Amino acid sequence: MARILVVEDEDNIATALDFLLTRDGHDHDRMATGAEAVSRIRATHPDLVLLDVMLPDVSGYQIVQDVRADPALSDVRVLMMTARGSVVERRKGLALGADGFIAKPFELSELRSEMARLLEQPC
Repeated sequence: MARILVVEDEDNIATALDFLLTRDGHDHDRMATGAEAVSRIRATHPDLVLLDVMLPDVSGYQIVQDVRADPALSDVRVLMMTARGSVVERRKGLALGADGFIAKPFELSELRSEMARLLEQPC
């Protein structure tokens, strides 16, 4: 069972993720804004962060950059999610240190396989 932090401001997406993660037996929590995300990641040290790119107050890009700047968080996997799933967005997210990138709306099977891939990676 993985510990997963969902950072997503859209309630309908967060509800779908909650359903999926609960059904798959993951221990998970959700934040609706990016403001305290990095401090929550430091405090809880999740195995995986499902991180929306467009958040109120702080962008997902800034959060992944801050997480990657902290050596103590090097083993935390980050899967970025965005409605703007362009090649440029994907490159930017991966260049800043995201471990994966998925465009919304996504198929649950696509999300599930991407999460499995990231959780199976050695640190």
